[in-house]
Amino acid sequence: MKAWAKTYPENKHVKFLADGSASYTKDLGLELDLNEKGLGLRSRRYAILVEDLTVKAANIEEAGAFTVSSADEILKVL
Repeated sequence: MKAWAKTYPENKHVKFLADGSASYTKDLGLELDLNEKGLGLRSRRYAILVEDLTVKAANIEEAGAFTVSSADEILKVL
């Protein structure tokens, strides 16, 4: 995440957060157990818009989809 954030040097509004232990993912109930496929515990795909510590939008994808968590979809709620 740190390397990705560095590619946006003028960014003042987006916070890039890593979740290496999946604790945040588990707290949100968005874990995806792919142990049977040898991939371990993963996070479902989602995008959350938070303003002043309040969730304004939570776009959570269905399995295998990429429709509601795109940047374009989040921009629609700004």
